[in-house]
Amino acid sequence: MSGGNPGIEGSTTAPASEIDADLFVIGPEAPLVGGIADRLRADGKLVFGPGADGARLEGSKAWMKELLSDAGVPTARHGVFTTEEPALAFLDRMTPPYVVKTDGLAAGKGVVVTQSLDEARNTVGDYLSGAAFGDAGRRLVIEEGLVGPEISVFAICDGTRAVGLPPAQDHKRIGDGDTGPNTGGMGAYSPVPVAPQHVVDDVLDRFILPTLATLSGRGIDYRGVLFAGLMLTADGPKMLEYNVRFGDPECQVVVPLVDSDLAQLLAQAAAGDLTSSPKISSDAMVSVVLAAEHYPLLPRTGDVIEGLDEARAIDGVTICCAGVASGPQGRLLTAGGRVLSVCGRGPTIAIARERAYAGVSAISWPGMHFRTDIAASAAT
Repeated sequence: MSGGNPGIEGSTTAPASEIDADLFVIGPEAPLVGGIADRLRADGKLVFGPGADGARLEGSKAWMKELLSDAGVPTARHGVFTTEEPALAFLDRMTPPYVVKTDGLAAGKGVVVTQSLDEARNTVGDYLSGAAFGDAGRRLVIEEGLVGPEISVFAICDGTRAVGLPPAQDHKRIGDGDTGPNTGGMGAYSPVPVAPQHVVDDVLDRFILPTLATLSGRGIDYRGVLFAGLMLTADGPKMLEYNVRFGDPECQVVVPLVDSDLAQLLAQAAAGDLTSSPKISSDAMVSVVLAAEHYPLLPRTGDVIEGLDEARAIDGVTICCAGVASGPQGRLLTAGGRVLSVCGRGPTIAIARERAYAGVSAISWPGMHFRTDIAASAAT
């Protein structure tokens, strides 16, 4: 297998087309939107990941919303705008919370959810002017703010069929108690007590399969993961958005719970012949993200990371590196906003959480910060 990264075509060891692999699993969204899966398939490779046409589900939130409408998938009331005056008029007719999203890719940071109409109006101006995210924000989506627990469901898809993995719950805000700006995710846990199996089955039946059918009706053969972000409202689940890859930190708490052969499952989906169902562990996973100082605005980099070996020695703890770089004497340095995820595994969410935070306590660098309440509500 070969995992994707933003520089897979030439800036690492070799172009993807020159790698001799039985199965390619593309990681980030930008290469998928750019068509790397199409190029690999054209070379006869077996690829788990949508082509550029299917990747528009993440590459354009406006296109995704239009497809959800065609598919009859429940989602928030919304509008799509390229100019400020109608966008502000639409906002003025909404009630808080206000949700403003870039249409294009923004590395998980192009969403503002706020109770403040003034902040929402300012966000519209920043996005449409290009000041915030360049061309990615020059078209935007404004939607009603939905209320309820938010969950994530990964569905493995072969174009027409799909199987679901255990749901996860992410913590998007930077601060404890869901305060501060949105981030790419500050931690996650799985399973989710408010989303038992019948909820996952409902998501597959009413969200994932109609989406695949609508894509197929447009001539799009979607082979990859559909990462559904949903809100469990009082009126039932509603779709917030799709991602088209295994996003973190949810992936880090879901994939380890697959006890069967994940590579075989992904290969079947890539070949359009999904005949297996995953075997899922009864364990729980909790992931806590350790972030650099000043994240998510201007994260500080270059600090030496201490305590990784001590953290890894704790029973049930694994470390997932993200924003790191090699330093002198083989040490690791901070090199991004979300630097590490410390993952704990255990027979219950409470034990998995305890192990994750034990790992966190062993690690340090100047300015390191993290949320202290990941999975707290589910661990009681």
